[in-house]
Parts: sequence; structure tokens; C-alpha cells
Amino acid sequence: MASTRKRPRNYQSLARQYPNFMAAVDALGMAAASAGPLAEKTRHLVQIAAAAALRSEGAVHSHARRALAAGATRDELQHAVIATTSTIGFPNVMAALSWINDVTGRARH
Repeated sequence: MASTRKRPRNYQSLARQYPNFMAAVDALGMAAASAGPLAEKTRHLVQIAAAAALRSEGAVHSHARRALAAGATRDELQHAVIATTSTIGFPNVMAALSWINDVTGRARH
């Protein structure tokens, strides 16, 4: 996952402390990404939905940023989460939508 984007401070700290471990985590991410036919944008939308199910705020933030960079729209980010409502529950969806708003900078009224 080599990238020019700035990694979160916590990630950078862990990478300095455990470089081999983080290299393995990055390699796993790259292997998973290249394992099938999904486009980058679609993969990040799937990962946003999974992160919402896990109530992982950091992962929702991360994949929202990456999906946007891959061409996703704010509406697509929101729909990826809203589509999970009957599976993960309304409160989890609302939390994840607020985390998407953290990244997109606004709430829709």
C-alpha cells in the first residue's frame, strides 16, 4: 500500500515501532485488493460497509477518504452504509453516516 498520501499519526507510530509487522499488514491489504475483479472504488465502498458493521470509526474515515479519491461520490458513500440497515441496524448506520460526514465536511439537512 505504498502511497504518497499522509498516513494517520497512529499508523506512522506503529510502523516505526513494528516495521515488519506493518509491512505484512500492507502486503495483506494489497493481496486482498488484487485477489478479484472489484474496482478500487467498489472495494472501498464494500470496506466502508464492513467498517460500519464493526462500528470502526477510523476504518470508516479511512475508506471514505480512499473511496472519494477513487472517484466515489458522497451519495455513494452514504448508500453503501444505508444499504446495510437491515443487517447492522439503524443506530450503527447513523453512527457510520456521521463518520462519513466527518470526512466530507458537512451533514445533509
